[in-house]
Amino acid sequence: MAPSSVYFSSMRTSPRKNLLQKIDSLLSGAGLGRSVREGDRTAIKIHFGEEGNTSFIRPIFARRVVDAVKKAGARPFLTDTNTLYTGSRSEAVSHLEVAILHGFDYAVVGAPLIIADGLRGQNGVEVPVKGGIYEKVHIATEFYEADSAVVLSHFKGHELSGFGGAIKNLGMGCAARKGKLSMHSSIAPKVKAKGCVGCGHCLVFCAHGAISMIEKKAVIDPKKCAGCGQCVIACPQRVILIQWTEGPGAMQAKMAEYAIGAMENKRGRAVFLNFLMQISPACDCMPNADAPIVPDIGILASEDPVAIDQASADLVNKAIGQADSALKSNHGEGGDKFLGVHPHADWNIQMEHAQKLGLGSRAYELIVLD
Repeated sequence: MAPSSVYFSSMRTSPRKNLLQKIDSLLSGAGLGRSVREGDRTAIKIHFGEEGNTSFIRPIFARRVVDAVKKAGARPFLTDTNTLYTGSRSEAVSHLEVAILHGFDYAVVGAPLIIADGLRGQNGVEVPVKGGIYEKVHIATEFYEADSAVVLSHFKGHELSGFGGAIKNLGMGCAARKGKLSMHSSIAPKVKAKGCVGCGHCLVFCAHGAISMIEKKAVIDPKKCAGCGQCVIACPQRVILIQWTEGPGAMQAKMAEYAIGAMENKRGRAVFLNFLMQISPACDCMPNADAPIVPDIGILASEDPVAIDQASADLVNKAIGQADSALKSNHGEGGDKFLGVHPHADWNIQMEHAQKLGLGSRAYELIVLD
């Protein structure tokens, strides 16, 4: 497989070319004009950040991408999917409130916000894939229905995938709730009986008859459970819990196959930008942002999600690790910073599986635009 082109701009700027203008150059180099066409409804996939988190991509950067998509004659919208866990973004109303609180309102970004998997994460399209694990995956409807996409990823550490970049933004970030549950768990959710008040609210949302009331407590039949996860978000007492059974390796392989599904109708119609800024040790789903593990590096762009993640990881690992951070080891140049934070989460698993399935190439040519 031939190396893919990955374009890079550092954090260095001048009065003649600021960081926003660099984003224009990166989008142009990565082929936005080829991928986004006049009349497209273009999904700008982004993470709005959990409430309390401060390391997500700045709205002003998203606005620059919106403007470039509009210049191409397309109609952009910013989008993300609801979370599996019961945080501030687990359903669309709260999710949009958090997004606006974080600056992603129309006045700033110049585009509407759409939660891609609906009010409660139930809106998904079943997409056939030829993976080693799945034959079909469940992709959020509004992302799947978009004509083209620009995927904006804050590159950072992650406790299960080692790092979160373009592949995770596609695989986990574009999955409907049923898909997220499948990636994280191979068994049905469970009810914490001590906290259950027997309200029966979960029965209304279970379309598979898997929940029954026994002695005024909800009980889930794993043989009937379809793994949609609706009961998790429907429970007003928050006592229906995900059983986090998948280890890092299994989850990463599943995530790569979901990324294939997300790209099934976007081949040649997507551009990826990775922001290597405030590179935190954990996901933006955390309600905080810990100190960066390396200094800010820059922004990358590509049409290949595997190549851009590989280049991003290489640049992070080439940097000197921050002493006053969550980094436990591998501080030196060339040391694996992500294994230095999460030693049991080897990020190479997602990369190898994604390349094997044809999502992209780990071989790349880094083209510096500075």
